[in-house]
Amino acid sequence: MGTAVITGAGSGMGRATAELYLSRDWQVIAIDIAANPGIASANLQWISADVRDRNSLETALAPAVAAAGGQIDCVANIAGVFPPTTLETYTTENFKFIFEVNVLGVLNVTAACVPYMKSGSSIVNFASVDGFTVSPGQLLYGASKSAVIMITKSLALELAPKGIRVNGIAPGWVATPGNAATGRMDEAAKSIPLGRVAQPSEIAEWVWLLSDPTKAGFVDGETIVISGGDVMR
Repeated sequence: MGTAVITGAGSGMGRATAELYLSRDWQVIAIDIAANPGIASANLQWISADVRDRNSLETALAPAVAAAGGQIDCVANIAGVFPPTTLETYTTENFKFIFEVNVLGVLNVTAACVPYMKSGSSIVNFASVDGFTVSPGQLLYGASKSAVIMITKSLALELAPKGIRVNGIAPGWVATPGNAATGRMDEAAKSIPLGRVAQPSEIAEWVWLLSDPTKAGFVDGETIVISGGDVMR
């Protein structure tokens, strides 16, 4: 048992990850800009905060960590946004929005959590297959997720002397509310070699695996692609 900080816990993969850790008797500090969608547990602390605001994160996190025992054992940076953009449609505003949530948010949460982390703890950053391969109409999203992959490598080197491992997950199509809203999941499933999209619970299990020092204790700086064979590297 331990304490996990999970961002983007309001829906999709973030919610599935929070529920998984709670089911295994961990303390969970959930961070989302939205209110708790109905996750009920005595081991849950919900922080309604914007990952773009480091000062607010640090202020809100301190009492939550103290209440959980003073230590963070796992951080899962799952919060992200993916509005479509192209050269014709991008704006300064959506550039800032995408990069500040997807990239700056990872840095802010990590910086706020590391002071409470000890040797053997881990960080799992959510990238995307779009960080490795081009997805039409995702000009800025793909670029932001490529940045997350590089940040994961850089942080792995920086934090290795502290015994903190940093890895990433790059999901393909997952049955989240956001992906469902695109209306493209059924068609996407046809192009995936395994013939289906992933479930959020499957991705959550990979966060659990990467955070386990007994199973992944020598894995550091890697970003694992989980795409059903759709994207290989």
